[in-house]
Amino acid sequence: MHPALQILEVIDIISSHTEHGSLPALASTCRTFKNPALNVLWRNLQSVEPLVKCLPSDLFGIDDEGLELQKPLDHKMWDTLSRYTSRVHSITQYGNSASIEPLSLIILSCPLAPASLFPNIRRLTWHASATRGAAEFLRMAFVPSLLSLDLQVSSASPAFFSVFSSLGTLCPRLQSMTLRYHRAIDEPSPNNSPFIIQPISQLHHLRNLEVWDLGIQGIQHIMQLQALRMMRLDFRTSSSSTWDGRSPSLLPGLQNLHYLGLDVGAFERPLNFLSSLTAIRPKKIVVSFIPQVAQPPVCVCPMLSQFLAILQEKCDNSKLEYFIFNTFSFRMPGMRTESGVLVSLRAFSNLTHLDIGRGRVISMSDEELCYLTGAWPKLQVLRISYYVTVDSDTTAVPTFHGLIRLLQLCPSLISLALVIDTTKVDGIDLRSPGDGHFTKLLKELSLGNSVIDSPLNVALILSGLFPDLEQVNLDCWNTTFMNALPQKKSAMKQWASVNSFLRGFSVVRERPGHIVT
Repeated sequence: MHPALQILEVIDIISSHTEHGSLPALASTCRTFKNPALNVLWRNLQSVEPLVKCLPSDLFGIDDEGLELQKPLDHKMWDTLSRYTSRVHSITQYGNSASIEPLSLIILSCPLAPASLFPNIRRLTWHASATRGAAEFLRMAFVPSLLSLDLQVSSASPAFFSVFSSLGTLCPRLQSMTLRYHRAIDEPSPNNSPFIIQPISQLHHLRNLEVWDLGIQGIQHIMQLQALRMMRLDFRTSSSSTWDGRSPSLLPGLQNLHYLGLDVGAFERPLNFLSSLTAIRPKKIVVSFIPQVAQPPVCVCPMLSQFLAILQEKCDNSKLEYFIFNTFSFRMPGMRTESGVLVSLRAFSNLTHLDIGRGRVISMSDEELCYLTGAWPKLQVLRISYYVTVDSDTTAVPTFHGLIRLLQLCPSLISLALVIDTTKVDGIDLRSPGDGHFTKLLKELSLGNSVIDSPLNVALILSGLFPDLEQVNLDCWNTTFMNALPQKKSAMKQWASVNSFLRGFSVVRERPGHIVT
């Protein structure tokens, strides 16, 4: 044997670079490769099936009720199973598997202490069934070494979630936990929260938490977690909530959060939630508006205005840097929003990212655009409109004049999504459109369905303002709503011409000895 193969680090590197399907053969070549190859083979399981397949097939039989354990595992079988499970660092189960129920039968007969079957597991991802068999398996995988738990299930009963009541004791080092429950529209809301609330307060190392609305009592427990930096709450899961009304008293708040995410189907609950807090100090807030399919279309504009006003009141104005508002609904395309709705965000002077998503018509003049963005000198990402209706009587649209002024107010911009009227170029010198003002920082520009009549003029102005811009991003046209626009074909042809000009200007500019005049 070559001397290099006597170095454990070399063996480990060879094993880690071996294709997964070849690892069993590598493990059987000699004793030197056996353990390193098996460690890699079992370290990260992509399903629970290998845990069953490593045992004799005659262990199981089928009766009228399904699979049954034909005979108990002997000491040799348990030794084999333990030798493999002790190597497991992560398990990921997506979708249901025929191995889940047989595995639960094995676990029920396990003579070992629960923590000894998976003593080294760090990460568990379970996006599968919420059966009794699944609960039995999860109970065995809840061990002190577990650092990350990601569970997404549907149609789960309190009996399934009862296994979580001891999570705080079994997994004291847990740092990241995602618990998501997807309920059918006509399905009654089970009361699963009590099994989650109590153990959460014991997870003192928890840094990231994504969970459904746990109500006032749940928030009170969460506030005890000093290590918590990221929290995402889903207010859509329950048909009723304690946040349907305001808390009778103010809660201390979430002082240590860096990230706050809210998934909402309506704004009443998150409004009451924020109103009940003394203060919050996150750097990033993400609101995802996801109405139920059976829910009638609602006007988001006034509710968003209220939400932002409360946010201004409760949030540390010097702390917030990111605000993102996403709308996931094909039933509300082109929803009109006045620029005044966003005025409350002017209080956050250190804002660097503002993204209010797609699907809204932002009525905004040059003056309103400059007034809004003038409060954010550090702004790097601004995405506030991808679409406007062609109706000049009711919807104001910025022009190149407003865009030029925007560059002066926000010189750090690297990404911009803004619909403008590109036809109004009076007073703009196509040779120097910014009158000396330009930026080489902008790398991404989306102008949505901006009105255009001269691709060459548009390209000349954009090239003068953004010398390093390679092209206008046209991805926004590949959406369900934009696909339905009758002018899409002609508009795409014009924007393709703009990009062609931009590429041509870039080639000429890069040629040595050539001066673009």
